[in-house]
Amino acid sequence: MSDAVVRNVVFDMGGVVLEWNPQKILADFYADAPLRSRLHEALFLHPDWREFNRGDLQEAALLRRAALRSGRPLPELAALLDSMRESLVTKPETVELLRGLQGRGIALYCLSDMPLSVYRYLRQRHDFWDAFSGIVISAEVRLLKPEPAIYRHLLSSHGLDAARTVFIDDLPGNAAGARACGMHAIQFHDIEQVRRELSALLD
Repeated sequence: MSDAVVRNVVFDMGGVVLEWNPQKILADFYADAPLRSRLHEALFLHPDWREFNRGDLQEAALLRRAALRSGRPLPELAALLDSMRESLVTKPETVELLRGLQGRGIALYCLSDMPLSVYRYLRQRHDFWDAFSGIVISAEVRLLKPEPAIYRHLLSSHGLDAARTVFIDDLPGNAAGARACGMHAIQFHDIEQVRRELSALLD
């Protein structure tokens, strides 16, 4: 696969375009460290969270199950989930990169693991969505990264050549999944590192 052939850039959301830090969400919500650890396991690290992102588990069911596991009241967990939504603020440097690429005529796409309730909230809250020529949300297609099918869906539904497409994600497994499907991939560590790696592929 030759360098300097990329014409399509695909962005993950949480950890790349948006802040995503469950530990901070919990720390802002609970003073008690053992309780934070218990809720981290019962909610964000539990397999139910992946099924929530896949679209196979609705928000109300997720909260009921987490309440049973953790022993915490349902209204409290609903407020925690609202706090999670509110924490998804933009990373200004990434949005600046998005707009710069858009101005250069680079085709931009979004590929994100996200439940529909969160996606609908974010569509109303943020104005960067117009930068994307196509958006693939896990809960809409019932697929998750790094399953090969979700990358194949992105490529086929938007007519993208994998060898001319780069995917940016903060998780190494998701970047590896994109590479396994023939795409370039950049693991997001910081914005300057991403700019350097993108520049080598685009310029």
